[in-house]
Amino acid sequence: MIGPQERWIRHTGRLAQRRRESGRHTPGRAYHCETCSAPWPCAPARLALLVDFEGDRVGLLVYLAGHLTRALQAMPDTHPALIAGQILHWLPRRRR
Repeated sequence: MIGPQERWIRHTGRLAQRRRESGRHTPGRAYHCETCSAPWPCAPARLALLVDFEGDRVGLLVYLAGHLTRALQAMPDTHPALIAGQILHWLPRRRR
């Protein structure tokens, strides 16, 4: 039986491998997709993130929060609410 740290390491390794294999839609400068030039996360990136995190809503929110802080630093002239809307508000609401 493996512990939570080993599971996390294996999980992040699988995510990194999937990203390398599939030519991801990744954020570029000013947080636009390098592949399709749409605001990141674009539709293919959103789908890939939902598949990669497989229902781990908290993990996905933590991952996107890291991107939010980088986006706020990369785009200091853009209103923070617009950046947060672009990066976070596409997530489906949790069902009760």
